Amino acid sequence: MPRRNSKSQSSQMTYAKAGVDVERIREVHGILSRKLASSFSARKGRVGEPVFPIGHYAGLVDLGDKRVLGLHVDNVGTKVIIAEMMKKYDTVGIDCVGMCVNDLICTGLEPFGFLDYIATARPDPKVIGKLTEGIVEGAKQAEVAVVGGETAVVPDLLSDGQNGTAIDLVGMAAGICSKNKLVLGDKVKSNDTIVGVSSSGIHSNGFTLARKVLLRKHKITDWIPELRRSLGEELLEPTRIYVKPVMDLLLEAEIHGLAHITGGGFSKLDRTVSQAGLGAELDTLPDPPPIFQIIQEDGHIPDREMYRTFNMGVGFMVLCPKKEEDKVIQTFQMYEQEAFRVGRVSKKPGIRVSGTMGHLNLLGKA
Repeated sequence: MPRRNSKSQSSQMTYAKAGVDVERIREVHGILSRKLASSFSARKGRVGEPVFPIGHYAGLVDLGDKRVLGLHVDNVGTKVIIAEMMKKYDTVGIDCVGMCVNDLICTGLEPFGFLDYIATARPDPKVIGKLTEGIVEGAKQAEVAVVGGETAVVPDLLSDGQNGTAIDLVGMAAGICSKNKLVLGDKVKSNDTIVGVSSSGIHSNGFTLARKVLLRKHKITDWIPELRRSLGEELLEPTRIYVKPVMDLLLEAEIHGLAHITGGGFSKLDRTVSQAGLGAELDTLPDPPPIFQIIQEDGHIPDREMYRTFNMGVGFMVLCPKKEEDKVIQTFQMYEQEAFRVGRVSKKPGIRVSGTMGHLNLLGKA
């Protein structure tokens, strides 16, 4: 479990202190959702009419013929700063694809198409080439086609970055499925098993906090014994893509809910269980990998903050009847992804983590 610390609250680092206030972001998302929903009437009774409110893992629209199109947009965030510092750009494109397709599949959709948006202060052909290599690799892993994109040169918008090559990397993915095969969480039942799937590291979330904590004490090129590689190499480990095993499971097993653990950590699970008015008890989470322990210790970060910010070694969750638990675990293992039971669905709303760190309620303010 996370390393314990006894530092005073004033010395403890949080995501908000690092510059990202999750509670404020939720407030902003609420405002956006309410205002954007007023546009839904433009497609009422026509192809493209929204079939679910804003706020789940993908935007869903009716294509007719009992089919639904899903759309999702996401970015790599400040992980690109690490790429700039390391002068290594061939992996963040995988992250860009992964952050989009891993969200799409949480609604039961099969991803099929991808667009990228690369904004830069100065177009460097070598950098753009490496970014594109990563995007193509991520697309192969997710079995999607990259059908277009946009490259914007905006020197007045972006600073010169670490090496004069400041970039912002954004992706948009599209997916499709039959309307009766959507997985939105409304079929989740109390006492359903929650299976967690290992992450490959930090993925692409929490980097504003991680950078500010880690780079106070370490150089990006420092060899970290616990990691068995340099800090920069660890931080650039690309996001694991879960598309193939999840597509198999949607065909072969009874799946009630799916959750991609990204920004907001395990509180993201509420997007799924709340659709059924339920909650989750995460009582058998594995010990987090060393990178999370190092971040917590270096930043004197409270346990609750860690589990509300990072994936802590669990990048994806599947909610299913107990009878399907073994099939779910074995399917991920077939794709060399470690899976394990991490908890159960509870009648009590909210997301709770328990273990040696005590009992943590992840929703709302502490």
